[in-house]
Amino acid sequence: MHNHILSIILFTPLAGAILLLFVPRENKNAVRWIANIFALAGLLVSLPLVPWFWAQRFQPGFKFIEGAPSNWIPSIGAGFYLGIDGISFLLIMLTTLLGWISILSSWSAIEERTKEYYVWFLVLQTGMLGVFMALDFFLFFVFWEAMLVPMYLLIGIWGGPRKLYAAIKFFLYTLLGSVLMLLGILFLYFNNHSVTGVYTFSIPELYKTAPAIPFHFAIWLFLAFFVGFAIKVPMFPFHTWLPDAHVEAPTAGSVILAGVLLKMGTYGFVRFSLPFFPSVVTQPTVRGWMIGLSIVAIIYGALVSLMQKDMKKLVAYSSVSHLGFCTLGIFALNPLGLSGSVLQQINHGISTGALFLIVGVLYERRHTREIAEYGGISNVMPVYAAITMIMFLSSMGLPLLNGFIGEFTILQGTFMENKLWAGLAVIGVILAAAYLLWLYQRVFFGKVTNPKNEKLRDLNLRELVYFAPLVAIAFWIGLYPKPFFEILQQPVNQLVQTVRPGYPGTNMEVKKGSEGLAPATAAGANAPAKTLAVREGGR
Repeated sequence: MHNHILSIILFTPLAGAILLLFVPRENKNAVRWIANIFALAGLLVSLPLVPWFWAQRFQPGFKFIEGAPSNWIPSIGAGFYLGIDGISFLLIMLTTLLGWISILSSWSAIEERTKEYYVWFLVLQTGMLGVFMALDFFLFFVFWEAMLVPMYLLIGIWGGPRKLYAAIKFFLYTLLGSVLMLLGILFLYFNNHSVTGVYTFSIPELYKTAPAIPFHFAIWLFLAFFVGFAIKVPMFPFHTWLPDAHVEAPTAGSVILAGVLLKMGTYGFVRFSLPFFPSVVTQPTVRGWMIGLSIVAIIYGALVSLMQKDMKKLVAYSSVSHLGFCTLGIFALNPLGLSGSVLQQINHGISTGALFLIVGVLYERRHTREIAEYGGISNVMPVYAAITMIMFLSSMGLPLLNGFIGEFTILQGTFMENKLWAGLAVIGVILAAAYLLWLYQRVFFGKVTNPKNEKLRDLNLRELVYFAPLVAIAFWIGLYPKPFFEILQQPVNQLVQTVRPGYPGTNMEVKKGSEGLAPATAAGANAPAKTLAVREGGR
């Protein structure tokens, strides 16, 4: 079990999808029960990973490695090779949780082609988990592309009125990025052979040879990967497919798209762009562009959110703004920025996933998302109103909730690099409060002005069950984020040392068996920036 935990987590949803193929499509309840049982099983089998990983959190390198390089298709050097570090561990746990919540939230929403819907959703879940586990570039690309078809079908078949337009736009954008990324992968593959004489797609092996690629090649490779990952995030100006996809997708599709799929882009930057091309990402011009695009996304996404009349579109544009913070933290290129970015990716999955569920609850009852159709909802749905307020405050980054910790850490890391960058990014925090509180005021406060809203029923037990873990995690990260920073400590340190060798000073120390993250003495007034040091047993 311990040796094959990643494979078990990876293939549990796929087993459910295969089993559903043998269930008669007329028996919708059996289809729903089986899909929900396997989605929950996918979450439950991932839970043992938590204590096992925690015990190894300070150890360097990838953990729970399965398979080996070149053991799958030896003739081309591709292997079924899995392993995780602290970054992928957190994203896997987020994926198994949101996968179960998404499928549970679909119970009463999907009435047509129910069987096909759940089969594709479980296949999508397997593809997403595979991306975070793969240590072989060929395998990574297979999973990356495998997610494209289920998401295209979920939008194109079970979406809204303009579903085909949104699905095709999503598919074409993502495919363009994938093709460029594939060319970059092949270059790294052949470059590795020219250096070592070995054909392999093994990511740990490519880490050794990629940084030595001459700059005039590395810059083009960086751009190839950048387009692939920037479309997935999506960064400005590649974001235009996202609002369409979100608005047309079924509620569960929006939850998984915002919660997990968009993290593929930020994960790609952290896992590949930074360690493969350190000479490029540290170039002031390249870094300036990355930071600039991130800040534009933060402010632009928030401003457009302020002007929306459709609740789902407002949440979709808020995603563009929040993910701008994630890319800002990545290209701050220091431990605080990177740790904050990964934590904010988790926070975004929790908060924005919950916001799409919140919109979905109203849509199921009234079949409209127009803000003008509502008002005074807290009078008839008090529990729903309370949960909505918590998740809105979480999304805008109120202290004691998860969004604050991520945004604060990113802004702290950015401020250490450049005060102007941090000053501009703060505008996004203010605007987030504006559009979310204004939305809440229009939908929930005042009297019920529309007679259609007078008889709306409050949350049922199933809806409470899927909101409960999201609210609990929002408070957990907000009140006690130390475990998350400890998990991220080792991989983030390693990444910073790869990109900026000899990064000076210490800002936070982790001592094994001690109080964990604790502020340390500044390295000196003139230290340009500070790093996180890992100490094991006083080493």
